Amino acid sequence: MNSLQNLVIGIDPDVSKSGVACIDKKTKTFELKTLTFFELFDYLELHKEFIKEVRIEASWLIKKTNWHSNNMGTGVASRIGSKTGANHEVGRKIVEMCIHKDIPFVQVKPLKKHWKGANGKITHKEIEMIAPGFPKKSNQEQRDAFLLIL
Repeated sequence: MNSLQNLVIGIDPDVSKSGVACIDKKTKTFELKTLTFFELFDYLELHKEFIKEVRIEASWLIKKTNWHSNNMGTGVASRIGSKTGANHEVGRKIVEMCIHKDIPFVQVKPLKKHWKGANGKITHKEIEMIAPGFPKKSNQEQRDAFLLIL
C-alpha cells in the first residue's frame, strides 16, 4: 500500500444521486457530497491514487424477499420493489466501477436502523454527537455514507 493512500470513501448508492463521504485517515478531515453516477466515476478517478478503500453499502446482500406489508396495495409494493431494485443495480455498477478502475473496495451490509429519525435513520443531531465538527447541513444519503467510514 502506498503511504499516500489515506482516503476511505463511503458510498450510499442511489439512482439519482449517491451519498458520498470521504475521510483522510491521517488528518481526520472529511467531506460530504451527493454525486450522480458519472460524477462519482470522475470523483473516484480523481482520487484513485490516494484511496485506501471504498466502502459501498450493499443492500442487495440482505436476503429479504418481501418488501411489502399486508396493508400496502400492490401498486405501492411494486413501486417500492422497483426503486429498491434500481438502487441495488446502481450499487452493483459502483462495485464494477471499482473493479474496472482497480480501486480497493468492500461491500458492506446496511447498518441496523436503530436511530431516532424516520424509519430508524440517523438524525443530524445524533451524527453531531458522534462526529463533532460535522457540517451544519447534510442529507440522509450523506449521513448514511458517513456512517460507513467510521
